[in-house]
Amino acid sequence: MKKIALITGATSGIGKASAQILASNGYDLIITGRREELLNNLSVCISNETEAEVLSLCFDVRDLNQVEKAIGSLTGKWEDIDLLINNAGLAVGLGPVHSGVIDDWERMIDTNVKGLLYISRLISSRMVAKGVGHIINLSSIAGHEAYPNGAAYCASKHAVQAITKAMRIELLPFGVKVSSISPGMVDTEFSIVRFKGDKERADSVYKGLTPLYASDIAEAILFMVTRPKHVNIDEMLIMPTDQASARDYRRQ
Repeated sequence: MKKIALITGATSGIGKASAQILASNGYDLIITGRREELLNNLSVCISNETEAEVLSLCFDVRDLNQVEKAIGSLTGKWEDIDLLINNAGLAVGLGPVHSGVIDDWERMIDTNVKGLLYISRLISSRMVAKGVGHIINLSSIAGHEAYPNGAAYCASKHAVQAITKAMRIELLPFGVKVSSISPGMVDTEFSIVRFKGDKERADSVYKGLTPLYASDIAEAILFMVTRPKHVNIDEMLIMPTDQASARDYRRQ
């Protein structure tokens, strides 16, 4: 029987690329997100191009009731999740705390921290019951370094790092693997969302350098999940060659 991976935030970027690479490497998929049309398109694409079975669930990880309803709807083989990729997350806005937009802070914390916890609570208990599983949390270079004008986002990704480390210890007795992956600059919808649809400003982030791409992170995730049973990749930090820290770049 194929393993089953549940991927949050699968409608674009790293989540979408992860779904595609796992489907091509023997996984059946549960893909989730808020944009139903994009979920359906991805489901059709994967079904046409691979032998993977795909189940899509449209819900918002920020809403506990929606999360519980969606996960509670799983039946049959779909209840037996082997791999959880907590990919859903975002950065919104870029400004100092003294003039920050509180709604932006709440969106980031509700998605990046609370949403991750909601999903992990429901899926990890199933993994504990069967004594096997793997959880991968998508963090960021912002989970390792703080930078000005990004306090709330950095805080949310530092929280992901702390949650991952605690989960690793908590789930150790049950044989459940826990990992985090922290990318530097990745050319996805990230900057479009951060700058609230300002494409020109978003494009300027990548001007003059070569960033990472979603497929780079998906390949790293595939490496993580294909290690032998006795190997757990606790943490992976991946940067573009043109980026040495959250604030240091080489532009040409």
